Amino acid sequence: MTIRTCLPWPDKRLRTKAEEVTEITDEIHGIWSDMIDTMDAMPGVGLAATQIGVMLRLAVVDGSSERGRAVRLANPEILHASIELREHDEASPNLPGVSARIKRPRAVTVRFLNQDGIVDRRDFVGIEATSVQHQIDHLNGRMYFDHLSKVKRDMLVKKARKFRG
Repeated sequence: MTIRTCLPWPDKRLRTKAEEVTEITDEIHGIWSDMIDTMDAMPGVGLAATQIGVMLRLAVVDGSSERGRAVRLANPEILHASIELREHDEASPNLPGVSARIKRPRAVTVRFLNQDGIVDRRDFVGIEATSVQHQIDHLNGRMYFDHLSKVKRDMLVKKARKFRG
C-alpha cells in the first residue's frame, strides 16, 4: 500500500493540463494502485494523477459505500452531460480545510481507456458523476473553486491559508 502526498495549492502543476496516456502499462497500473490507496486514505471519492504530481491523464473514482470498486480511467472525456444539475459540497486534499457547494450535471457519459487498455464508455450518476467531473477538471488544470464567482473563490483561498496557519 502506497499513499502518495498531494501537491499543496498553489503548486503550478495543479494549473497544468496533463498529458495523454498512450498505452496501459505496468507503470500505469502501479500509479492507479497508489492513487486508489491515496484516495481511500483521505477518504475521498476520486483522485486525479495531477493531484499527486503525476502529469498524466489518469483518474480513479469510487463512490461506493463499501469501497473497493474504483473505476480506473485514462484519458477520460465527457461525451454527454445531463441538463439536470446536482449540488454537492466539493473539496480537495490540495487545499485542505475548505469546501464549496458546486453545481454540476447530475449524470455524465464518459469515454476512457480502461484498465485493460480498451476504449470504454460509462454512465456516472450522482456522487460518481460529480467526482468524475471534478477529476477531469484537475486533469485540465482546473480546481473545483474555479466554478465559483471571483469573490467566493478569493474568500475560499483566504480561509484555506488561515487553516494551513
